[in-house]
Amino acid sequence: MESTIHFANAPRPRRSADDLDIGGVVPLRTRSRSRGRKSSVDILKIGQLESAEDEDAGLRDERDYKRKQIFSIKQMFVLAYQSIGVIYGDIGTSPLYVYSSTFMEAPNRPDLLGALSLILWSITMMVTIKYVLIILRADNNGEGGTFSTYSLLSRYANIANRDPREATMIRMERHLTGELSRSTRGVRSTIEKTKFFRGLLKTIGVLAVSMVMADGVLTPAQSVLGAVQGLNVVKPDIDKSTVIGVTCAILILLFLLQPLGITKITVVFSPVVIIWLAFNAGFGIYNLARYDYAILKAFNPFYAFDYLIRNKYQGWRSLGGILLAFTGVEALFADIGAFSRHAVQISWLGYAYPCLLLAYTGQAAYISEHPEAYSNPFYNCAPDGWLIPSLVVAIAAAVVASQAMITATFQLLTQIMKLSYFPQIRVVHTSRTYHGQLYVPSINWLLMIGTVLVAAIYNNTTSLGNAYGVCVMFVTFFDSCMVTLVAIVVWRIKPYFVFLPWLTIACLDGTFLSSALLKVPDGAWFTLALASILACIFILWRFGKEQQWFAEAGDRFPTTHFVQTRDDGRLQLSNTFGGKAISSIEGFGIFFDKAGETTPIVFSQFIRKLVTAPEVIVFFHLRPLDEPSVAPGNRYFVSRLAMPNCYRLVVRHGYMDEVITPDLASLIFEKVRDHIVTRALDREGERQPAPTTSGIDLGNPKELHKLNAKLVPSEKDGSMPSSSDPETRQAPTPTLSASSTSARLSALERAFNHEVLYIVGKEQMRVKGGTNLFRKAVLKLFLFIRENTRTKIASLDLDRDRVIEVGFVKDV
Repeated sequence: MESTIHFANAPRPRRSADDLDIGGVVPLRTRSRSRGRKSSVDILKIGQLESAEDEDAGLRDERDYKRKQIFSIKQMFVLAYQSIGVIYGDIGTSPLYVYSSTFMEAPNRPDLLGALSLILWSITMMVTIKYVLIILRADNNGEGGTFSTYSLLSRYANIANRDPREATMIRMERHLTGELSRSTRGVRSTIEKTKFFRGLLKTIGVLAVSMVMADGVLTPAQSVLGAVQGLNVVKPDIDKSTVIGVTCAILILLFLLQPLGITKITVVFSPVVIIWLAFNAGFGIYNLARYDYAILKAFNPFYAFDYLIRNKYQGWRSLGGILLAFTGVEALFADIGAFSRHAVQISWLGYAYPCLLLAYTGQAAYISEHPEAYSNPFYNCAPDGWLIPSLVVAIAAAVVASQAMITATFQLLTQIMKLSYFPQIRVVHTSRTYHGQLYVPSINWLLMIGTVLVAAIYNNTTSLGNAYGVCVMFVTFFDSCMVTLVAIVVWRIKPYFVFLPWLTIACLDGTFLSSALLKVPDGAWFTLALASILACIFILWRFGKEQQWFAEAGDRFPTTHFVQTRDDGRLQLSNTFGGKAISSIEGFGIFFDKAGETTPIVFSQFIRKLVTAPEVIVFFHLRPLDEPSVAPGNRYFVSRLAMPNCYRLVVRHGYMDEVITPDLASLIFEKVRDHIVTRALDREGERQPAPTTSGIDLGNPKELHKLNAKLVPSEKDGSMPSSSDPETRQAPTPTLSASSTSARLSALERAFNHEVLYIVGKEQMRVKGGTNLFRKAVLKLFLFIRENTRTKIASLDLDRDRVIEVGFVKDV
């Protein structure tokens, strides 16, 4: 049976304006350097406890920071092979429809030459140079995507608020002002001090994620429907309802495969894409050799400019078709978290890029002698006898093409959850070897429903194609701007060296984007509307979380802020909270905290409102790390706080580790007991492995005396300094006594044997009275989403009879 106690909100201490950092950063509590001395004096008075350890002990550790995973040469080539099956399905299937989307009628040779030149140089500039060689370098500890560049910037500049409970898990690397050039310092200062720029960067990051996800709904429907419609080449009279039915069935099957994980999926997907690209390259070489190898002069960019100048408006309008040659490039950046930058560079430069260049030049060589072939270039350009095999491979490749956007959606959603732009939902790591390979069950099923509906409603690739491309160009433009700032603020390249390359790329992005915007009335409004809805949800959640952090600020203090020790050894509330004496109840109280900077909020509420405390208290903090498992020897860190018989246990665990188990209390008891013994030995200079206390009757005074004799040498043997020696006498730090160690061990054993309580907080939030209507509506919506997405206590694998859920209310 679970118990629930609810408290009303209490006023919190006001914080001065001096606590606020620049950039609108949520202030962390100011940590007192003197709190240890205060605790030591109290403890010295009662003669029971040695100096308490640092309140922050175990909360900050180098292992908590996310690191870029390092791969061996063999692993790198395995990842490069896998990436071909995931990343290049979208870009790789573009030869199916680029020419038919670019031309409205059979092209003449000059126009064909110009369009080919635009295609070749677009792929080279937008994919190879811009993304593969430059933007992929702006990863955030191995994670990619526009939002990862925003996260990277927020580590080097004060532009984002942070969850105080998880602030210690983020490595801040802001360069010292003296390390920056004057121009770089000016750019960073302008961004940090200008609310508009900070808000703009946040909006860009959120919009980019939203647009990739909107394309993630559209791309599977577009690619699979296009592949199934290819059956019309073999059977022209196939029924439309049959095409839609087969498309929906394939889409459902595709999403059913996602729980298998990227490694297993690519066992099938990678060979399909490799064969598909090989077909394109082989057909290209064949057509160049047989029809018109002179088309290769399209590698001269003069023909691209000549095409645009001659065709003017129609040339500019046709860029909406040309850009389909590199759609999917935004997923290439977002997916590097699953494969690594080097693996993507190897697979693109070593295989996908040359295959696509041969595919487009070969198709142009064929079309130059058969202009009517532009309407279905891949199938019309297939050599005699290769139509059926190419159709089979094309359908398989088009189905696989959806995987790039699905994987990108999982990657990006995980990133925004880490920065509190979306509720925490279940994320499954699908590989022990490659830490960045993820699967998000709930999002997978929502994507499946969305793509099936889109395929059924739009029911043809022409209308879907009109909705395609606009979001891609917005995202590529956002990437250009964000990485430019990364170059200035993070890489410390002077702004005037960055400006010209940015201007060149921005002009390319702008030109393609302006052409793509012509599609808005014809269907692109759908993806923009969907992206806007998603962006509003992300911003709403972030706004609500920031308000929640401010509301909780009054509980983010060390235990000494709430509790003091009296001269008689009893506890009392601090004067700030009334100074009442705190009664003690028998038992072993475990206070849960998801991450935590200091005292769990549930403890501060419990002790201030009930004015009582368990005999032994343990603050239980979880530290999830981006690795499959943490060795047991490195998993647990115990420290003792200023309150008598109060301990902190930090558990660092990997995504494959099981932490919350039915025997959790026994494990916590053992770790605390071993810590007491180990600290006793360490303080006496006997640095050796902690002796086990199993089998020792801690309630037996004789056995405790034997244990303490080992832990605490006597003054007679000369191993302890004499208290009369002025050189060695240090009043503020009392020496360890046998009675203090035995008292803690006895209290621990007695409390554990009497009763174990798991104390979990349930924070309810309500909107303050007098809030304006708009803000009230926004916060109400946030609270509704929060209440329906938060983890329920029933999900904890604990003994229900020992769980107490403490409810309390905060005003936002």
